[in-house]
Amino acid sequence: MLSVSTVSMIPVRRVFLSLLVLAGPTMAQGKNTPPPQEEEIAPPVVSVPYDDKLARFAEVLGSVHYLRTLCKAAGGDEWRNGMQQLLDSETGNEPQRKEKLTAAFNRGYRAFASVYTDCTPAAIVAEERYRNEGATLATEITSRFGN
Repeated sequence: MLSVSTVSMIPVRRVFLSLLVLAGPTMAQGKNTPPPQEEEIAPPVVSVPYDDKLARFAEVLGSVHYLRTLCKAAGGDEWRNGMQQLLDSETGNEPQRKEKLTAAFNRGYRAFASVYTDCTPAAIVAEERYRNEGATLATEITSRFGN
């Protein structure tokens, strides 16, 4: 039989226990995880009382822009430029409002693009009606909410 003295085992036990004590905090830390990143706080959504009318106005602008371009009417791009001015003046640094109005413009554009591929008498009538609706909306918005 092999005889091992207990005196020689104590230093081995101490070394082993010391290693466990030192390794404990390291093992408790787990994987290398990056420090938590601060989330970018989005600006609050600003809603103004005339947003619904403004969205409808943007939709009308998109419709008129498509129809005037389709029928090669003079000033076809002025409607798109008017929309850009509207976005610049109304949305400023409010990306969610800008997205909402842009989506409305595009919805109006696409609505007529899916129906009219040629300039027809019906397209001309629709363009005139939408221009009138746009003028009415612009008057209502400015008279009720303008400075």
